[in-house]
Amino acid sequence: MSDVFDQFQGTASYIASEDLRHAVNVAVALARPLLVRGEPGTGKTLLAENLASSLGLPLIRWHVKSTTKARDGLYVYDTVARLHDSRFGDAANVRDIAKYIKLGPLGEALASPTRVVLLIDEIDKADLEFPNDLLHELDTMKFRVEETGKEIAATERPVVVITSNNEKELPDAFLRRCVFHYIQFPTRELMAEIVRVHHPDITDRVLDNALEVFFGLRATAKLRKKPSTSELIDWIMALKKAGVDLARVSGGIPFLGTLLKTEQDVELVGKRAKA
Repeated sequence: MSDVFDQFQGTASYIASEDLRHAVNVAVALARPLLVRGEPGTGKTLLAENLASSLGLPLIRWHVKSTTKARDGLYVYDTVARLHDSRFGDAANVRDIAKYIKLGPLGEALASPTRVVLLIDEIDKADLEFPNDLLHELDTMKFRVEETGKEIAATERPVVVITSNNEKELPDAFLRRCVFHYIQFPTRELMAEIVRVHHPDITDRVLDNALEVFFGLRATAKLRKKPSTSELIDWIMALKKAGVDLARVSGGIPFLGTLLKTEQDVELVGKRAKA
């Protein structure tokens, strides 16, 4: 295989599994968008940041909302600014429509003179037609500004990372054009590596105790929102700052609200601790 498959090995601040590294490198080699799914806290967004760092490329972010339209990612025609200028500004300049075209994140990525990493974050938040509306531009890596007739085409094809929280199914036509990877929640061994990146001075005893509590919580039946990696890292920081030794704690989990985010979950764990 080509050496391009060795481009992404993770970084000092991002621990990537072997399967994830393979998926990233295949997507880069095939020039296909990489679609990553996984529960919150598995590092989907951080993947794009660390991929850009690993490849030495700029990162352009497109955070998708429920109201986001595909064209928003290409460009926006600022009619309000043009109307304002036509009334109060220089009438000659108003004729230059290009002045009022503002590129969106995808438009910036395609217009960039150098290669970039484009993150399309939480694509499943938008309506069902949103992914299909991106198919042509992601395939051809170019688009036309209708108001000016100008065509913008990528000089170098950007590396595209798309994240999804699996809130809704994505169209088959869209899925066929992507390299897909589901990020499994870290095993206890991998989680220990991740924690040591953020808390390099943590002792083996403290780490073992913290992981025992954390994975015990995640195994709790009927928990509405399982704690994720970011909650674990914050919780360990809270324990350190308060000087709490888990080995000496009895009668409940300290700072439980750092790990659990709903009243129902806190009550559920509290009742089980008293039982």
